Amino acid sequence: MHIDIITCLPELLESPFGHSILQRAQAKGLVEVVVHNLRDYSSSKQRSVDDYAYGGGAGMVLQIEPIARCIEHLQEQRTYDEIIYMTPDGARLEQGMANALSLKKNLIILCGHYKGVDERVREKYITKEISIGDYVLSGGELAAAVLADSIIRLLPGVLNDETSALSDSFQDNLLAPPVYSRPADFQGMKVPDVLLSGHAGKIEEWRHQKALERTAHRRPDLLKGSEGENEK
Repeated sequence: MHIDIITCLPELLESPFGHSILQRAQAKGLVEVVVHNLRDYSSSKQRSVDDYAYGGGAGMVLQIEPIARCIEHLQEQRTYDEIIYMTPDGARLEQGMANALSLKKNLIILCGHYKGVDERVREKYITKEISIGDYVLSGGELAAAVLADSIIRLLPGVLNDETSALSDSFQDNLLAPPVYSRPADFQGMKVPDVLLSGHAGKIEEWRHQKALERTAHRRPDLLKGSEGENEK
């Protein structure tokens, strides 16, 4: 997979992609992530990429021209499955969306900043708009890192145990069950006996039941969604 990220503040993305699973995935050649500084596509001597909004109001707007130059330059090199814009009014990022995007080959992720991007960028270039939640960040860089992480960890070979992602929360519309590790007894708090039994079938049954209970208690809306899908 190849992911291009367009931003006017590339420094904000150095840490997320330089450590842990995302760094190892790149080192293994399983994904290539390239961060592009939008200011490199500015036509001004000051490398400016923003300007005042027509009609007045507080805040600056990312201009269409440098974004257009960058996207069109990238499109000359490869065909993209999606050009994604991170925005609070986009579709909410959910596990199913991450699953679907992990099957793509080439993605562009555009990070908004200030008051966002010129609306014509969204009309002309963007194929998918994504939000990571109903709140506003200073820019789209952290949101882009969240999206990329949710996608990359699903790629074959990224996780040491490829079945690990299948048991994550939100797969099959369930939250993950409780997990335990050594010691088996900590200050009288004991690991459930079934997990020490070595009986794979009973352990799997226990985990599924606990996942159902946790989901019913904390996110009952997920179970309602599953019931609706089953009725179809």
